[in-house]
Amino acid sequence: MMPCPPQKEFYNMEVAIVKYNAGNVESVQNALNRLGVKSIVTDDHDVLRSADRVIFPGVGHAQPAMEYLIERQLDKLIISLEQPVLGICLGMQLMCTSSEEANTKCLGIFDTEVKLFDSESLKVPQVGWNDIYHLKTNLFRGLQENSYVYYVHSYYVLIAADTIAETSYTLPYSAALGKDNFYGVQFHPEKSGAVGEKILANFLEQ
Repeated sequence: MMPCPPQKEFYNMEVAIVKYNAGNVESVQNALNRLGVKSIVTDDHDVLRSADRVIFPGVGHAQPAMEYLIERQLDKLIISLEQPVLGICLGMQLMCTSSEEANTKCLGIFDTEVKLFDSESLKVPQVGWNDIYHLKTNLFRGLQENSYVYYVHSYYVLIAADTIAETSYTLPYSAALGKDNFYGVQFHPEKSGAVGEKILANFLEQ
């Protein structure tokens, strides 16, 4: 599958990336650039509210990330957003009710919990390519079942009513979540080649 060409309908779109105590922002911006989309990294409430799309990425630790959000009242802001919002990796986990990482209370957008992989029976973190299946919603429009995406994570999200894609690392877990205008993916679409670019393009078209 060839990478998605820049799409004209995205050129005037305003995409805001949430600035908080987590990394992986530059690679997300680069992926958006490949789609012809300019983005801004910000924790400004007005900018986030007015953006056409909001991306909530993250690589890091749940507890300090939530502390940063709460300190700047971004926790309340994010759950109030009405435009499409996409959480990536830690961003998706923080959109759940809680995480076993330092027993962190999270945003509660998705009614499910984040668990630590069993390091006695698995290599943790899970790093590398894995397939996604049971694909639901337009976030995966145009993709085949068992498409491969790239993961780097030690914690996983339980299967729940909001699960819109699954994967398996000995046990099945949520590869993606969706509820109302909120989406989350455990994998890194910005590092997942043409499949990841297609998922990002689908999100922008929501």
